[in-house]
Amino acid sequence: MTPVAAATPVAATPVAVPLEERVVAPPPKRVAPRRRRPRRYPVFAAVAVALGVCGYLGWTKWKDLPLGPKLPSAPARQGEFLVLVRARGELRARRSVQVTAPVNVPELRIVWLAAAGEPVTADQAVIRFDPSSAKQQLNEKKAELQQAQAALEQAEAQARITAEQDRIDLAKARYEVERAELEASKAEIVSRLQGEESRIDLALSRQKLQVQEATVQLHEASSRSKIASLGRKRDQASSDVEITEYRLSRMELKAPISGVIVYMNNYSQGWMNAKPFKIGDQAWPGAALAEVPDLNTLEMEAKLDEIDRSRIAVGNDVRVKIDSLPELSLQAKLDGISPLTQQSFEWPPTRSFRGYASIKQPDARLRPGMNGAIDVIVNRIPNAIGVPAKSVFTKRGKPVVYTVENKGYRAVAVEIAARNPDEVAVRGLPPGRHVTLVEPDAKELLP
Repeated sequence: MTPVAAATPVAATPVAVPLEERVVAPPPKRVAPRRRRPRRYPVFAAVAVALGVCGYLGWTKWKDLPLGPKLPSAPARQGEFLVLVRARGELRARRSVQVTAPVNVPELRIVWLAAAGEPVTADQAVIRFDPSSAKQQLNEKKAELQQAQAALEQAEAQARITAEQDRIDLAKARYEVERAELEASKAEIVSRLQGEESRIDLALSRQKLQVQEATVQLHEASSRSKIASLGRKRDQASSDVEITEYRLSRMELKAPISGVIVYMNNYSQGWMNAKPFKIGDQAWPGAALAEVPDLNTLEMEAKLDEIDRSRIAVGNDVRVKIDSLPELSLQAKLDGISPLTQQSFEWPPTRSFRGYASIKQPDARLRPGMNGAIDVIVNRIPNAIGVPAKSVFTKRGKPVVYTVENKGYRAVAVEIAARNPDEVAVRGLPPGRHVTLVEPDAKELLP
């Protein structure tokens, strides 16, 4: 056989590839030589040991801390303890002046009032009435007075004219008498007939003179009577003008003293509908419209129980607290106690004494009628241990308090030294110890 020649490789003919289709191979990536990782097991072990030590120390620290109070508590206070008698009452003023409506003044309709409860000074206007009716009456009375004065002046002028005419007539009558006397004196030298005529003329002249004198007296009496009547009428008109002017001046009422203005109830609509006087109300003469209490004379009038009467005395120090001003504590002095009990109109009816405590330095915000309480200081105990009244309980017939311990509460027997409404003075308890305000459960008590 003819040997077959080995196939010779044929060189591939290069094919032209477009430039945009050519793929550029990335350069070869250099691989860093591997390093040997360090072992971290010892570090983790050290951290775990440290955390264990811290936890143990924290636990040992925590277990030695006192147990937090689960129940409300308060510390025992050491200091002066006040033995008190507490009573309820209200503020009132020892000195108070009423503002009354004027008497003999009709149609008193209120048109303006000062603000209720506001401070006022003496002679300050607080109430005004409608003055229109009084002004109209004043104008009418003044016109009547002018008319009466004119009538009186006219009567006086007429009396002077009449008196002057009477004087002339009287002088003429006297002249006629003198003339008749002169003619009668010629009776010896004239005839008898003429002499008789002269004597008759003389008698007539004298009679006319008497008549004229009587007329003059009549005119004088009539003039005096008329002038007196017109004078009384003028005086009456003048008096009416003065009364009307007085009524007009009383249309504005002023505060008699300095204090606060408090308006009284208007009972014109009945007791059930009584309300304080307001603008538009009709007042009657002499009605009590308002009251001005003197704030410098404020005192607390309290109701004292009969059981507490023997414990207090006049002159005791008093602390006054007002319900509407809880942050205010006023110093006062017990000035008086009623000798007999007074019955209240509440239901059920009760009897109690009345105590009066004068406030030394009244606050500007105080007003009569405010409710409050007084604490009469009966005794003072120095260096006493005081605990809240809620923290004292009875166990087996004896007073105890529950102190706050590390792991619970412990009952401590105490001795009651004194009491007041808020605190109790005890013996057998160190100061500063916390006592519970609520009785703990038996399982929380320590032996």
